[in-house]
Amino acid sequence: MATGVTVAAIATSLVIGNPLVANAATYPSDSAKPDLVSLLSGYDSFWKSSGTNDLHGTVVSGATLAQNDQLTSWINQNATKAQQFTALQDSEYKNTPTGYDQSSTVGQGLGDALEKLYLQGRQNGDLPLTEALINSNTGTTGAYVSTGTAKAHFSYPRPYLPTDASATLPAGDDQVNCAPAKVNASSLAANRTGKAWADAKGNLTITRVPVQTDTTHEFSPSDVVLDPGYGTQGICTGGSYPSGHTTTAYQAGITLATLVPELAPEILARASENGNDRIVLGVHYPLDIMGGRMDGEAALAARWSDTAFRTDVLEPARAELTAYLEAKCGNTLAKCIAAEKPYQNDPYGGKAIPGGTSQIVTDRASAVKVYNERMDYGFAKTGTTGLAPSVPTGAENLLLSTFPTLTDAQRTAVLAQTEIASGDPLDQSGTANGSWERIDLAAATSATVDVAADGSVKVVSTGGTAKVVSGVLTAPNGTTVQAGSQLALAGTGLTAGATYQVVLHSDPVVVGTLTADANGAVTGSVAIPAGTAAGSHTVDLVDAAGASALVAPLAITVTAAPTTGGTTGTGTTGSGTTVTTPTGIHLPVVSG
Repeated sequence: MATGVTVAAIATSLVIGNPLVANAATYPSDSAKPDLVSLLSGYDSFWKSSGTNDLHGTVVSGATLAQNDQLTSWINQNATKAQQFTALQDSEYKNTPTGYDQSSTVGQGLGDALEKLYLQGRQNGDLPLTEALINSNTGTTGAYVSTGTAKAHFSYPRPYLPTDASATLPAGDDQVNCAPAKVNASSLAANRTGKAWADAKGNLTITRVPVQTDTTHEFSPSDVVLDPGYGTQGICTGGSYPSGHTTTAYQAGITLATLVPELAPEILARASENGNDRIVLGVHYPLDIMGGRMDGEAALAARWSDTAFRTDVLEPARAELTAYLEAKCGNTLAKCIAAEKPYQNDPYGGKAIPGGTSQIVTDRASAVKVYNERMDYGFAKTGTTGLAPSVPTGAENLLLSTFPTLTDAQRTAVLAQTEIASGDPLDQSGTANGSWERIDLAAATSATVDVAADGSVKVVSTGGTAKVVSGVLTAPNGTTVQAGSQLALAGTGLTAGATYQVVLHSDPVVVGTLTADANGAVTGSVAIPAGTAAGSHTVDLVDAAGASALVAPLAITVTAAPTTGGTTGTGTTGSGTTVTTPTGIHLPVVSG
C-alpha cells in the first residue's frame, strides 16, 4: 500500500512554520534563534505587502520581480521529467515510519554508496544521534527555525496562483479556501502583463507537476505518494517568501555537510537542488530559494556557535555517523569516498538557464560552480557593488569541522575570501546582520588555505579538497636537474616531526621521504629516476593522509639522462630516500 504525506496537514505546518514537534529548551540556542524577518528584510526593496497577510501588496521594484518571474517560468517549463520527479521527492515530508523528508533526499550528496548506508542507518535505528539531529520534522537542527512569521510578514503570492480573480481552479483544488476571487496574484498583474512569460491577463506561465507515486524505494521501503499540494489551503494561501521547504533543505544539508565535511561541497550542491526543485514545481521563485538558503545558514551557525549544543549534540552525532559509515563501508571514509560514484545532476537536459549555465553537476568542481550560480541566479545588481566582505557573526563556526585547526579569525577570513560580490538582491552587507546572501559555503568547504607565519590566511583555490597548507618547497641548487641525478630540496612551514613522501609528477612517483625538524623545516635530496621523461615536472610533499602539505608544488625541469640508474642521498635535517624503480601512487581524497 502506498503511504505518504497528509498534504493538507504538512502544507499547513509550512505556513505556520516548522517544526511540527517542538523540542524542550535545553541549550542557549534553543531560544536564541535567528530573527528571520530581519535577516530577510532586503525583500522590502522589491515588494511591500499590505500588512494583512492576504497576498496583496505593492510592487516596489518591477524589474527585479520581473526577472524573478522569468527565471521561475523558465525553470518550471524546462526541467526534465526526471527532475520533476526528483522535485516531487524533495517536496516530501515524513509523517509515517515509512515516509521520508528532505534530510533523506539531501543524502544523495554523499555519493551512491554512502547515501545508501546513511539511509539504511537511519531507517534501521543504527544512527539515533544523527536521526534526532537532522530529521526535518523533529530534528534539533533539521527542524530548528520556523518560516511562518516571515511568510506572513512578506505575504507574496506563489507563482502558480492566477492574477485573474475570475480564473477557474482545477477540479481537485480546494474550491473554497483557494478560490481565485480571494486567493490570487492580482497585485502583480500590471507587472506581468505583456511579458513573454505571462499570458494576456498577467497569469505567469506555470505548468503543474502531477501527483506521482514513488516506487523506487530509494528513500523508503514502501511506495510513497508524492503530491505537491497546489490545491490545498496551506500552500495556496501561504506566502511564497521565504521558501519553508528550502529552509528545511538547507538546515538538513548544512547539518549533514558539517557532519561529513569530506563531502560538504557535494551535499551543499544537493541542498541547492532541493531548493531549485521548488521552482521546478512552480510553487516558489528564485528569491524565495535565496532566502531559504540564508535561513538555513543562520540557523546552523546559531547551533554550531552554541558551545554546549556543539559538544553534547553535534560532535557526538558526527562521531557516530563517521564510525558507522566506515564500519559499513569497510574502509576509511577517504577511501570509501574515492571508490564511489559522486553526486551528479542534469536538471534541464543540457539547456542553459537565462543568464546562466545548464547547471550540470558531474564532480566536485562543477558542484561548487552550480552552488555558486544558484546563490544569486544571475539577478541584476540592486545594491551597492564593490563593498568589503561582510561575514555575519557566528558564520565562522560553520567551518569548525572542515578546518578544525584554524582559529575563529582565520575561518572568518576564509569565508570573507570566498564570499560572492556585494550588490545582489537580499544582500545586507555592512549591516548588523552581515550578509548571509554572500556566504559561499561550497567554495569555503572546498578551499585550499595557506597559513602564513604571522597567522594570516590566504585562500589559494576552491573546488578541490579542503585543506590547510603552509609548506613551501624550494630547490637550493636550482630547479633544473638531469634524470638520474640528485635534486636538493628545502622546505619550511611544515608540521614538526612529520614525515612526508616526496612525490614526482606528472605520473605520481614516490622518490623519497623527508622528515621535518622541530621548526617545521626539511632539507635533503632525492634522486630523480633515470627513466623520467625530459621536460617540465613538479615535486610535491604528501603527508600520511595523502594530502599535499604545500601551498603549491615545486616546478622543476628534467633534462635527459645519459645513463640510467638511481642513488640515495641524505639531507642534514631531513632525509631523502630514492626509489630506483618508479612506483605510481594514488593519493586519497581527504579534508583538513
